[in-house]
Order: sequence, then C-alpha cells, then structure tokens
Amino acid sequence: MKRRKFLQQTALASAAIATSKYATANTVNDFPVVRIAESQRKFKSVAVEKLIKEVKSKIGNKELGWMFENCFPNTLDTTVDFETINGKPDTYVITGDIDAMWLRDSTAQVWPYIPLCKEDPALKELIHGVINHQVKCILKDPYANAFYKDENKISEWKATDVTDMKPGIHERKWEIDSLCYPIRLSYGYWKETGDSSPFDDQWVAAMKLIVKTFKEQQRLHSQGPYTFQRNTSWATDGVPLSGYGYPVKPNGLICSMFRPSDDATVFPYLIPSNLFAYKALDLINKIPSTDKEEDLFSQEVYALSQQIKNAAFAEGMIDHKTFGKMFAYEVNGFGSFNLMDDANVPSLLSLPYLGIVDAGDAVYQNTRNYVLSQNNPFFFKGKAAEGIGGPHAGLDMIWPLSIIMRGLTSNDDLEIKTCLDTLQKTHANTGFMHESFNKDEPKNFTRKWFAWANTIFGEFIWKVYKVRPHLLN
Repeated sequence: MKRRKFLQQTALASAAIATSKYATANTVNDFPVVRIAESQRKFKSVAVEKLIKEVKSKIGNKELGWMFENCFPNTLDTTVDFETINGKPDTYVITGDIDAMWLRDSTAQVWPYIPLCKEDPALKELIHGVINHQVKCILKDPYANAFYKDENKISEWKATDVTDMKPGIHERKWEIDSLCYPIRLSYGYWKETGDSSPFDDQWVAAMKLIVKTFKEQQRLHSQGPYTFQRNTSWATDGVPLSGYGYPVKPNGLICSMFRPSDDATVFPYLIPSNLFAYKALDLINKIPSTDKEEDLFSQEVYALSQQIKNAAFAEGMIDHKTFGKMFAYEVNGFGSFNLMDDANVPSLLSLPYLGIVDAGDAVYQNTRNYVLSQNNPFFFKGKAAEGIGGPHAGLDMIWPLSIIMRGLTSNDDLEIKTCLDTLQKTHANTGFMHESFNKDEPKNFTRKWFAWANTIFGEFIWKVYKVRPHLLN
C-alpha cells in the first residue's frame, strides 16, 4: 500500500539523519537530545519525570537510560489531547504518525502509567479521560477499531471501504481485542486508584454493548450485522465471501474478521483474542458500577465468559508432532487451524502478560517454544536480530513489540538480557522504538513515531529495574 511504502521511506530518511546526529553528538555518556522540547509536550507528569530521573541515575547502562527517557513518556509528550467536556475529563490519544485513536493502542499507550496515578492526580485524570473517550467510541460503533476526534474529518478509507462508515470513524475493522482493551484499562485504573467514578451509566451502556457485540459475533444463529470489504490489492485488508469471512462451525467462540495488527484473519476464530475476551469479561464483574440490574448482567457476563473460555481451550489447542499440546493461532471449528503468531498483542506469546495463563503453564511453554522458533512462519532471524513479525509490515521485518513481549513474559535472566541487548542495538541510533525493522538492517524500519512500542519499551525497562536491576548495568 502507498501509505506503508511512504512510512517506510520516511523512516529510512529519518534514520539517516538520526545516525548522523548520533555520530557527532555521542560520547561515552553523552547522547543527543531527541525527546521533544519541553515547551511542545502535550502533557507533563511530575511522577513520570521523577521516575525517569531515578532510573537514569541508578542504572549502569547509560544508553538504555537515554532510551527510557525518550520512550517511556512518548505517549504523554506527543499523542494526548486532554480537556474537560460537560464536567468530565476526556482524553483523545493518537497512535503517533496516524492521527486517529485506536481502542487497543490508546489503552496500551497509557497502561504503564497507571501505577503512578496515586502520586500524580493530573495523570490520574488523564487516564480517567481515556476511559471516558473510549466509552464514547464504543457507543458510536462497537465494530470500529479507530476513531477521529473531529466528527467532520473524512476517513481516507471512506472511498474504498464497503461497510457502514459513520461520521468520526477512521477505520471499521472488527477486531475482538478492540473491545477487550477498554475493559482492561477500566479494571487496571480502578484496581490501582480505587476510583469508581468513571463507571457511570454511559460506561455500563458500553459494557452491555460489548457483550451484545460478542454474542452477535459468536454467530450461533446468524452471521450477524457486520460485513467489511475494501477495494484494494492488499490481500490482508479485505474480507472474503461478501465481507463475512470464511465459514466457521459455531461452537461458542467469537469471530474476529481482523487481527490486532489490523490484518484480516485466515480463520475467524482468533484464539489469543478469544482468550483475551474471556479474561476481559471476567474483569467486568470485578468493577463497581452504577448498573441497577447488576446481578442479571453479571450472570450474563459470567455465562458468556465461561462459554468462550471452554470453547477456546477445547477448540484452540492442537497436538504438534514436535512441540506437543499447544495453542493454535486461528481455527474454524471444522478441524482446520492456522499455526503462527503475530507480533501484535494479544498474541500467543503475550498470554501471561495479559493475565490469561501462567508463564509456567506447560501448554503455554510449548506454544512459546513454537512461536519463538522458525517453525513459526513469521519468526525471522537475521544478521541483526531475531523476533516475530507478521504480514502487516512484510517478510523479514521484526517488530520490537515481539522482542519486548518476549522479555516481559520471561523469567530467564539470559533471555531477558538478550532482549535488552537486541533492542539497544536495533533502534537505528534514533533513541526510539519503531513498528518494525529489517532482520539484517535495523536502519530499514517502518513508522518513526509509534507510541505504543515506545511506551511498552519503557514498561519493560521499568519492570527489569524493579525486579532484575543487575541486567541494566
């Protein structure tokens, strides 16, 4: 696609500039200032700045400290638009170089800041505002994955997409995880702060719409109201068979037409996203709300959660001749399955990170061994690095997200250190993470401004700092 090619070409030019700057400014402990100027930052958090100062001063690896300073605050520095609307905080969050708010990305971008909310009331309000804005998006269209702040902005996809494009929608790709992430954010916020004020009647309405949408896409009695087609030569952007996707045998799993990468599924039962859905539904019942029919809704949520969980564990596992019992990436209920993993989260690799399985679980470990091997068609190993990619950025393109997730889900010092070293040597001298980079040449990367990758890199460094600080020296 033209947009992808443009982003990659722009990234290459930016990398060349950054490399030149790095070469002239860098000494042993001196790195160029690449973080946006303080006067231009979108939001300033006292707690975040305090943490940056602490981490930088206490770790021995000064380059990782510099990268942490650049990456961890990147969402706050460059992507948030906070205001008060009708007395309620409201935060619009773009992904970076695409001016739209994804439900998935916006959650992941602010997630690492939640532990700092207690010591930073302004940061707490900002995240409260993200929850409120996500609720508005869900109520606008639960099948859309990305939204504009400006209702009058015309989507670049409006002329090509055959689907019900409402005002204010950037893209209408149905992805299960888009509705799971806002639940995760709500629960994480409440668990940390004890503040239940976001969970008003509008929030309850959004939760009920999520449940309704999940049930529609179980397709137990009909194909449901959603279809999507795109006039494009890019195969992963279209959905076959009149926009409903390839057939499935109904079994309680939810159909997802797209993956977290925004690429079309091969088989609609996307296992990591279904596992995420069951977990997210469980979280709904733990969050206090204004729901006056809470008992009835809780029962409905619990029943749906258990139905999806049972189906995912029954239908989503296969016996691999080499790796043993493991999760498939996609299935169709007829016995067909797709073995692979994609870098985007939820992925099979990320299941412990999302609280779905324990990292030591035998089936997960078998799955992990598979997805981190060259039996996974999207595991790439080259001169510069090894890691998981996906169809979205093309062959031989490794996503830093997968390297970060590998580190976040590991309990092995050597593996974690290898992930840190790989991230340090593949940022192309920019001081930031990217969407993907070539396995042999990291200066060939896509998306110079991708806030999710930046912030979760900061989350990784912070976790290592807290539990394995010796790896940062």
